[in-house]
Amino acid sequence: MNVHFNKRDPVYVQVIRHFKEQIATGVFEPGQEIPSRRELANRLKINPNTAQRAYKEMEEAGLIYTERNLPSRITKDEKVLRAVREELIDEAVDTFVHSIRSINVSADDVLDRVKEKFETDKDTRGYDND
Repeated sequence: MNVHFNKRDPVYVQVIRHFKEQIATGVFEPGQEIPSRRELANRLKINPNTAQRAYKEMEEAGLIYTERNLPSRITKDEKVLRAVREELIDEAVDTFVHSIRSINVSADDVLDRVKEKFETDKDTRGYDND
């Protein structure tokens, strides 16, 4: 588990984002066991209280669940899993649109370039997201 922390955002928020990205990309699968809070803190070299806070927030959001004294697991709730993916897509699009607006380019031109880049990138990296 490799997370590069920035100095802008609280560490627990960055941990949550990392989990969301891993869920959205399929690295963490529904029902998969995740490291204990203490193990996560050791792996990421963060304070155990920070790991605890991230897990608490993720449980409240329905991203993970813990039954009794068993290890925590990624949710199996398809609605939550779809929402995580949609949230990450929306964030990326918002960031992109905000940055591109300052260039004063038409939406059609932007869409054409994005489609072209998407296809080129797919061809060169072997992605197939159709």
